[in-house]
Amino acid sequence: MSVRKREWTTPKGVEKSAWVVDYQDAGGKRRLKTFVRKKEADAFAATASVEIREGVHVAESASVTIEAAGKLWIASAKASGLERATIQDYERHLRLHINPFIGKTKLPTLSIAKVRSFEDDLRGAGRTSAMIKKVLVSLGTMIADAQERGLVARNVARDMKRRRGSGEKTKEKRQKGRLKIGVDIPTREDVKALLGVPAPRWRPMILIAIFCGLRASELRGLRWPDVDLDKREIHVRQRADRFNDIGRPKSESSERTVPAPPMVINALREWKLACPKRNSGKKDEAGEPIMVLDLVFPNGTGRVEQLNNILRRGLHPAWVAAGIAVDSGKVDKKGNAILAPKYTGMHALRHFYASWCINRKEDGGLGLTPKMVQERMGHSTIAMTMDTYGHLFPKDNDADELAAAEKAFMA
Repeated sequence: MSVRKREWTTPKGVEKSAWVVDYQDAGGKRRLKTFVRKKEADAFAATASVEIREGVHVAESASVTIEAAGKLWIASAKASGLERATIQDYERHLRLHINPFIGKTKLPTLSIAKVRSFEDDLRGAGRTSAMIKKVLVSLGTMIADAQERGLVARNVARDMKRRRGSGEKTKEKRQKGRLKIGVDIPTREDVKALLGVPAPRWRPMILIAIFCGLRASELRGLRWPDVDLDKREIHVRQRADRFNDIGRPKSESSERTVPAPPMVINALREWKLACPKRNSGKKDEAGEPIMVLDLVFPNGTGRVEQLNNILRRGLHPAWVAAGIAVDSGKVDKKGNAILAPKYTGMHALRHFYASWCINRKEDGGLGLTPKMVQERMGHSTIAMTMDTYGHLFPKDNDADELAAAEKAFMA
């Protein structure tokens, strides 16, 4: 590999010069790359030498643009059987956020400085901090796919993330703030009021969300064979995504068994008698369709219920009827204020379940350990549980503990 200065004269008589890196790639093919400054040429030569020795160097002329790499990435995602919702998010990130800004950029020319500039451009175009973070994660995943294909040697998106380190995470957590009782997590009084609202169609689902902590997708995908009424257990083995497609839970740890209190079991026994059945596609001897019990909380035809129907027809009206509501800022035709639920999503009930597990001593029971709460919630790591709910665990009285230890030692 050599770095040499090249000088020439244009047809108009203008003298010019540049620095050329002349080298052979790992396949023995001669490559030339031109730079304006010798410093840039030397830096490239040093990096390329290491990459060629390690067998990971990709010449710019042999690579593809980010837009082309994105198409290959989406094809890989589809071939791997990723959920349709995930693929749709990837495609949206490429179409709306990545390709308009850096789609024509060749992969090997992408540097940390260019990724930082891309991040600034997204912010200047009005993208939120949450969206920018998601887009950068998608960009890193796309480059990782390109690395496996030998289209690029370095994943600069992930390198930038590692350089920011834990300080960035700490800053993010500080900005996000902790979940607050009465704001993000319903209070015990709020939940008691909700339980007092008669709503036979939605009550069993609300009870499971409160006292078993299932995610909305897990509730929508729950099957009767996964409900053991005798053992008072609910087995989470599948979920329904935003397209109503049934699939495996979010992660391996999401597959779990959750105990259900008597109130939940009694409600499920009653609901099972009224639960809509699904047409099996078969007919009996009389030619009538055979209907089967399948999903625990289906729509009227026994199929997967839409999440917005659960909220709009079930949970939100129940909160308002319980008096746990706020002024929406809108009025009806008679000029009366329209109330909106204080808590807008199903996840608030899941948060309550976590807080209830942690502080069950208030109900005369035993508070669960962080590991047990992690297993009940189906979190992938104990760190996720503690990052979300760590501040809710009761703090031991260090003075009393030390006094007890001293007394035991002196006895």
